[in-house]
Amino acid sequence: MTIFKKVLLGIVLATGLSAQSIAGDMKKDIVDVALAAGTFNTLATALTEAGLIDTLKGDGPFTVFAPTDEAFDKIPEDKLAAILADKELLTSILTYHVVAGKVMASEVGALESADTIQGQAVKISTKGGVKIGEANVIEADIEASNGVIHVIDTVLVPPQ
Repeated sequence: MTIFKKVLLGIVLATGLSAQSIAGDMKKDIVDVALAAGTFNTLATALTEAGLIDTLKGDGPFTVFAPTDEAFDKIPEDKLAAILADKELLTSILTYHVVAGKVMASEVGALESADTIQGQAVKISTKGGVKIGEANVIEADIEASNGVIHVIDTVLVPPQ
């Protein structure tokens, strides 16, 4: 982590600023906004292992359904280690969390599914809150310079 990112993370923790306010003020890309939030460490590790950091730092726009560290904690440790070690499987899972284009929460109500860059569609439901697949959206519309992040509470797994 660069010194700038450490300082930024310190500011976030000390002041209670949200990732959304940082994104709005500084217009960082999706990866930098996620790192600044401090709750996506496992996702950052997985993106690095899969070689997807540069993709999500690209022009986009992208919509990322970002599972928190707590979402990854739901996966048994041995299974998560196996997924992280299998680059093909890991890439498939991670790209299932990304949609090409910028889809804001206000647009989700009109959708029943969204095509992921993994190649399969993920189901969307707005009954009883917004669900992406089996995951609940717990924070929406965190804007970045190259797209938007919607925080989810469960890691999505593409259908086999």
